[in-house]
Order: sequence, then C-alpha cells, then structure tokens
Amino acid sequence: MTAPTLAVDFGTSNSAAAIMVDGKVRRLQLEAGADTLPTAVFLPSDGGPMLIGRQAETALTEGDEGRYMRALKSVLGTPLFHESRMIGGRRRAISDIVTALLAQLKLRAELAADARFSHVLSGRPVHFHSSDAGRDAQAEADLRSCYLAAGFESVAFMAEPEAAALATSGTDGLSELRMIVDIGGGTSDFSVVRTGPHGVEVVASHGIRLGGTDFDQAISMAHAMPAFGLGGQLRRTFGDGLLPVPRALFSDLATWAMIPFLYTRETERAVADLVRHAVQPLPLQRLGAVIEHRLGHDLAFAVERGKIAANAAKAGACIDLGGIERGLTVPLSAGLMNAALAPMCVTLRTAMYETLFHAKVPAGSISAIVLVGGSSMMSLIEAEARSVCLAARVIWSEAFTAVVDGLALATTRLSDKP
Repeated sequence: MTAPTLAVDFGTSNSAAAIMVDGKVRRLQLEAGADTLPTAVFLPSDGGPMLIGRQAETALTEGDEGRYMRALKSVLGTPLFHESRMIGGRRRAISDIVTALLAQLKLRAELAADARFSHVLSGRPVHFHSSDAGRDAQAEADLRSCYLAAGFESVAFMAEPEAAALATSGTDGLSELRMIVDIGGGTSDFSVVRTGPHGVEVVASHGIRLGGTDFDQAISMAHAMPAFGLGGQLRRTFGDGLLPVPRALFSDLATWAMIPFLYTRETERAVADLVRHAVQPLPLQRLGAVIEHRLGHDLAFAVERGKIAANAAKAGACIDLGGIERGLTVPLSAGLMNAALAPMCVTLRTAMYETLFHAKVPAGSISAIVLVGGSSMMSLIEAEARSVCLAARVIWSEAFTAVVDGLALATTRLSDKP
C-alpha cells in the first residue's frame, strides 16, 4: 500500500503534520499529547543531539549550555539562511538546522503513523517576502531544498490561507463569499473564497510579511527596551552635547530570529562602551547582563506572555522581567499594547482591502470572516477585520491546526492526479 502524502504546516512559531485516513484528517502527534510542535531548536554546546519543540524550550528554561533558536522560517530567502557560523559547538548554517528539524519532524510523523513518507505537501505563506519577488521565490526554493535534504523525494506547496479555506469552509453547505484572515507568527495571509455545495473556490489571495513576532518586536521596543537603555542619552567622547542611544542592537534583541547572533564578544564590548558614555548607566548595565548571561530569549518570552495577558485584559497585566532583575516589571495594558501596534493595524487593514480589490468584490459582499492562525486570537485582529467587512459574521477556526487540516484534505487532490 502506498503511504499517503504527508501534510506539513511548517510555521514560524508552531508546526504540525497530518494525513488522510479513511477520508478523514488525522493529525499526527509530533510530541506526546499535542497536535502542534513549537518550531524551536536547542543546540547543546557540547555537540550533543539537537533538541526540538518543547524539549528545546525546556533546555532553555533550565539553563542548559547551548544555542536556542526560534522563528527560523523568517530567515528563508535571505543570505543569513546559508551563512555558516559557529552554532552549538560547530560551524553550520541555518539551512542545516532547518533540514535537521524537518528530518526529525519526518521521523516523528512516520513513527506516529507507522508509515514511511516520501511525498510532502507543505504550507507556505502567500508571500514569504511581500516586497521582493526574487527573495520570495528564493525562500520557497530554500524550503524545498531543506525538505529534499531531510529525506522527502517530492515536495509540493499550497498557500496557507487556501488550505485553511478547505478546512473551514463548505462544511455547513452555505453558498457565500468568505474572507480567510490567517495571522501567523511571521506573515499575514488573506483569501477571498466562494463556498458552496461543490466545494471551495479561491477567488483571490494576498499576503504581507507581518505577523505575531512583529507584534512582539513592536511591543518590546515600545515598552520593554526602555528598561534596558533604549531612549537614553550618551555623552560624547569628544566635544559637548548628547547623543541618543543607538536603536539597532535593541531592534535585533527584540527580533526572535536575531537574538542568538548577539552573543558575541563584539556585542559585549559595544554595550560596555555604551555604559561608559551613558547619562543613566543602570538600564544599559541591565542590557549588558542580558547579553553576558544570554537572557535574550527570556526577555522575548516575557514580552510574549505580557502580550497574551494584555490581550486577555487581565488586571495588572505587565511584562514581568523578574527573570532578568528581581522585581523588574513594565505595565502593559490592552490600551498600551494596541497603541504600540496601531501602525501595524493600518497595514493589516490595507492588506484586507487589497485582497478584496484583487478579488474584484466589494467588502459588503463578504458574508463571513474566518480567523486562522495563533495571532488571529488577538482582539485587535477581529476588530480590524470587522471594520473592513462590516456585514460579515466572524467564524473562529481551529487557530493552530486549520492550515494543516486543509493541507491534509488537499493531499487527496494530489493523489487523484495522473
């Protein structure tokens, strides 16, 4: 018996795998008791085997010596993806790490399904890079190469919002126009689809390079990084007057994919120089401690937890930085968070209108908005979608698994082809 095609949603923050069994989607547990796997790796300094998923997160939180990496998908299509560096005790490129991650995912899927998989249908954003067609094409080529190097013989791709449309449309038999709003960790994708008794027709799709990790960065820059010196002033080495503390290092520290590359002697020297010239040295001394003790991911996780608490409108929501300095917290209400994200909301709203333009349909003709992706659970996403499609009702899908479910359904189309 020929093994089914493996459906893989390789996400910026989480990944999942599924197959079709007896006409139904079967999600494969890549970790015990979970339908999704954090897209994270930990490379021990002693050269031991790479850990993935929650094991990688545990190694980080328990203080094991090594390199933790997350948001690897965001580097696809960039020179950094193939750049060889000392990572986890030996020279390797991020492409090697993604290949190893996909190889482990393949093995776990095969163990869960008791089958060997030669063919994979992978999700991909509408655009990996929305402003650079060449880099966008290179990103897909990079990911294809990693799948092949991981042991798959053939690789096909499907746009993630179109996969989500298959999983979330048509089950109720309604004939209508819907907009799929898929806000992931690194990209935001939109599709206008027509549902009916004969299935789902994709009318138009559009995507932008903006997602949950960008939300984290904006919140971190606005609210967390000032506690580490952003916005401070420096005395000149020669002459009078003051200079602003440079933003570049803070921007990298607030970016999941860049954090591991800050742990260098060069960065430590740069921060020490900032401390020497600082009008207020304490915040920059905290920054020095973050770099020296490799606490960048602790800071990023604290911002992410603060975002989740603020979105839930929890009383006393804050960014708890106690893991970096005892008692250090930064208030983060829903209002403060939304203010930091306001420019991104404008970008998302514009992208929705552009999707409608490509589909050549008015906003008033959309009967339903389908929210997909982990970041779609933020209340501001629903608010922006409702502001565009005023007459539409909102359908909440399986945020983390709608894409992989749709990919699994789409594998039957591949098997039907001659």
